[in-house]
Amino acid sequence: MSKKKAAKPAAKKSAATPVKKTQKAVASKPVKAADAAGGNKSRMTENRLFKPSAEFSGKARISSMSQYKKMHEESLKNPDKFFGREAKELHWTKPFTKVLDWKCPSAKWFTGGKLNVSENCLDRHLQGPRKTKAALIWEGEPGEKRVLTYQQLHREVCRFANVLKRHKVKKGDRVVIYLPMIPEAAIAMLACTRIGAIHNVIFGGFSAESIKDRVLDSGAKIIITADGGYRRGAVVPLKKNVDDALKAKDTPVETVIVYKRTGQEVHIEEGRDVWWSRELEYVDAHCPPVTMDSESPLFILYTSGSTGKPKGILHTTGGYLLHAQMTCKYVFDLRDEDVYWCTADVGWVTGHSYLVYGPLAVGATSLMFEGAPNWPENDRFWKIIEEYAVTVFYTAPTAIRAFMKWGDEWLQKHDLSSLRLLGTVGEPINPEAWMWYHTKVGGGRCPIVDTWWQTETGGHMITPLPGATPTKPGTATLPFFGVDVAIVDDLGKEVGTDEQGKLVIRKPWPSMLRGIWGDKARYQDTYWSEFKGWYFAGDGARRDKDGYIWIIGRIDDVLNVAGHRLGTAEVESALVSHPAVAEAAVVGRPDEMKGQGVVCFVTVKEGVKTGRELADELKKHVRKVIGPVATPDEVRFAVALPKTRSGKIMRRLLKQIAAGEIIKGDTTTLEDINVIAQLVASGEN
Repeated sequence: MSKKKAAKPAAKKSAATPVKKTQKAVASKPVKAADAAGGNKSRMTENRLFKPSAEFSGKARISSMSQYKKMHEESLKNPDKFFGREAKELHWTKPFTKVLDWKCPSAKWFTGGKLNVSENCLDRHLQGPRKTKAALIWEGEPGEKRVLTYQQLHREVCRFANVLKRHKVKKGDRVVIYLPMIPEAAIAMLACTRIGAIHNVIFGGFSAESIKDRVLDSGAKIIITADGGYRRGAVVPLKKNVDDALKAKDTPVETVIVYKRTGQEVHIEEGRDVWWSRELEYVDAHCPPVTMDSESPLFILYTSGSTGKPKGILHTTGGYLLHAQMTCKYVFDLRDEDVYWCTADVGWVTGHSYLVYGPLAVGATSLMFEGAPNWPENDRFWKIIEEYAVTVFYTAPTAIRAFMKWGDEWLQKHDLSSLRLLGTVGEPINPEAWMWYHTKVGGGRCPIVDTWWQTETGGHMITPLPGATPTKPGTATLPFFGVDVAIVDDLGKEVGTDEQGKLVIRKPWPSMLRGIWGDKARYQDTYWSEFKGWYFAGDGARRDKDGYIWIIGRIDDVLNVAGHRLGTAEVESALVSHPAVAEAAVVGRPDEMKGQGVVCFVTVKEGVKTGRELADELKKHVRKVIGPVATPDEVRFAVALPKTRSGKIMRRLLKQIAAGEIIKGDTTTLEDINVIAQLVASGEN
């Protein structure tokens, strides 16, 4: 391929009781005590292997590597047979006539088939014991608790779908959802799918300007919001943000539905704004699901980069739902008795696929939490896991590193023995964080599924299968079913073992994006122009001797230092492997001699003294772990790194700080704006 130019709670244990280790670690040499706790390991030198326990494998749907390899081979060689069989688990109003119609970059999955997402997530579970099973468990930041059974959730979705119909929302109309993490967010999403409307969920941390851009681009006629939401004890003024966004004269929005969450006074514009609770008084709970074509648009979700207009990623109905269901079934191995918790916000694709649609499609119990992990104290997550006997826990490496920084004592206050499976999502995880997660949170007994995927892919693409895949700290391991991954150079030729290259997907998969809303040319140029016929993920990666894939990070996060390609994730991993470091972010800055210099922003663990001595020690440490080319030019210490409320480090801002530039661009999504001033003032230690 040449480059183209241009549940029931588990039995409780005392938190002090040692947990029997059932997952065996295999290494090429004896594992030292320091290594068992994370040790001095980087992602380049990691060699520990953790095999699934016989107990877990014996109950898992995929129980061996031979079974995985056989299924994966069939999914690539005979996708019609493989995915046709899997798709039969969905409820189809009209059966599909063809599994895949592919003409790059246009994919049509399950052509001729008709179904409804809401019906698959709710109605089909009402005929048996799942009718009275908890579908959503919710806890608000102030501590309120709600449980919605499948029957109750179905009723609320039907009622709100009728509210939307009352406001003349019909199939194909776009609906913006800008809500806090409350059950009504999932209800609104499912209500849209029930009547065929296309939802566009906007993360509650986004600004009025971001709302305006997304409303105008999508042509949304209705916004669903709340008076406010809670975050670390403060109220986020969601309704005010909407009001500010709608000051533009050219807005297409006709109606704003407001849910009363916090109770503070908000502006209600006569003729446009209505209260959610009042609207429910005018409707009943009878709302038959609208039959949708498999390729009908399901939702738009905007992704933003450091520059340029946000991209409205478009996902459709049948293929997306199948992939979400399959990954919940095989990757999370979800069962009827599980209490599953994905900590992501519904404003991100992880919240779409793995908080709402995937878990409900398989009939699981999904837990939803509104607040921050350290409010009112650093053990909020552990308290929730203990209280609800959570069995499957899915969170981000940035959260895990924060937990590490806060200290083990917060975990030791709580019984986490209900956990049976852990997952990570959002970015590559460094080995030390992986090991801490495995030993401290999972008690050494829980497999970890380190998942790589994107908004564009819709669901997991590279991931372990917990009952089959031996895992290594820091790698997402192997491709999921139907995913044909290659790591290539700039000319499209596959690179060798442990060589870095560009990650491409060579075959279509069911949950792939179907376009960028309103911009076919940008879709082609962004994802399909780098290598003809292949999807270019924008990420760099390498493949080790066992065929495992190590995600390096965004290509634009790959530095060119004196002619050497250096992944920022590798340097970050080396830094975090030092016992003093809690978290690190690495960026490049212009350098006349080397092209780019390496600048490291570091937060340290409690009680660690910062200064020139530690900065020099960290430089030597990176040099030793990776090599002289990776030696940092500068180390800056900070109390915290600039992050969005979802936990994403805003590297765009760090690059500007490192280069000594004036801070530009939107900073309204920052968790703490004061972090920027502190970093700017820090200079080199």
